[in-house]
Amino acid sequence: MHDIRWIRENPANFDSAIGKRGLEAAAAALVELDAQRRHVQTELQELQTQRNETSKKIGVAKGKGEKAIPLVKEVGELKNKMLSLEGEEKTLSAELNDLLSEIPNLPSADTPLGKGEEDNVELRVEGRPPEFGFEPKDHVTLGENLSGMSFEKAGKLSGARFVVLSGALARLERALASFMLDVQTIEYGYTEVSPPVLVKDKALYGTGQLPKFADDLFKTTEDLWLIPTAEVPLTNLVANEILAEGELPIRVTALTPCFRSEAGAAGKDTRGMLRQHQFNKVELVSICHPQNSLEEHERMLGAAEQILKRLGLAYRVVVLCTGDIGFSAQKTYDLEVWMPGQNKFREISSCSNCGEFQARRMKARFRSDNEKGTQFVHTLNGSGLAVGRCLIAVMENYQNEDGSITVPEELRPYMNGLECIT
Repeated sequence: MHDIRWIRENPANFDSAIGKRGLEAAAAALVELDAQRRHVQTELQELQTQRNETSKKIGVAKGKGEKAIPLVKEVGELKNKMLSLEGEEKTLSAELNDLLSEIPNLPSADTPLGKGEEDNVELRVEGRPPEFGFEPKDHVTLGENLSGMSFEKAGKLSGARFVVLSGALARLERALASFMLDVQTIEYGYTEVSPPVLVKDKALYGTGQLPKFADDLFKTTEDLWLIPTAEVPLTNLVANEILAEGELPIRVTALTPCFRSEAGAAGKDTRGMLRQHQFNKVELVSICHPQNSLEEHERMLGAAEQILKRLGLAYRVVVLCTGDIGFSAQKTYDLEVWMPGQNKFREISSCSNCGEFQARRMKARFRSDNEKGTQFVHTLNGSGLAVGRCLIAVMENYQNEDGSITVPEELRPYMNGLECIT
């Protein structure tokens, strides 16, 4: 959510910033609507003052035993005018709020300009893709040959974009999730949380998925939504809160199933586990002081990278351009892991700094020890990592010519010492 006062004072800067996202100028229309709303509010205040003064006159007249019928009539007329203006003010405020709710966050000054993913900027590549003495298979062929991955059975149960994992592959997925949580909680100080996966409208509004992206979500008949990411419940833990400055930063993590309709991905990544309606993910969320959010962003990126480094997977770090960052983000790093079965890097984590954008929508603030009033916190979120995609990466990078999969050393304690899946 944007601060209308800031837009009023910086209309050119606002239009320039949303223009980098490919949006048309909007400041003039927003400021005009806000002016109408404030004019009505001023009228209301004046009428309230007039009504109060007239009410006092009624009291004085009655105290003197004088008739106050004209004054009572005047108060009634003022009340009717106020009711009409209150309705108008409510309509204008709702219209302004709706318009502001549809406008994405402003990109940071160091976010590269661009129209789409082809304009994202590679920062660095870590590790080397494995060299095979044979033609590497993709995860679908590997999984089905091991009888541990079935899209056919999932299709009978649920339809397309689902999978049934079994045996050692199911355990490998669980091992990956446990390993990720242990690294993030023990080594990086994130507090593990087990949140609900069904949330109310206001939670999704707070993090920016609603109202604009309802088609990407699943909704129940009880008016609850299945979460697309644990970012939603974790970030909303501080909604409508006023935190003490000493409580910051708050770092939380959760392993949850995530649910996405993939409405805009028709025909994209239809093979295998790359893009599913249901998948598991370890999410990282930080709530911090505005002065520390840039540093916190780099720290979160490092926490996500650590998983790939420890698993010995080659990956690259990409900074997303203005045309590819998410709705609530002002800057985003993507981690893309090497997938031999596709012979290219694929996204496995996005780490975003949202600044105060989500905090404004959630009314999440903190009180400084040395300053009056309150300030909005800064929120950050990132995958640490997407478990299903990490499973794919391990399967494809650690495959052997006979179709077996070597278990990375870091995961063997979680697999009861198993060294190879055959």
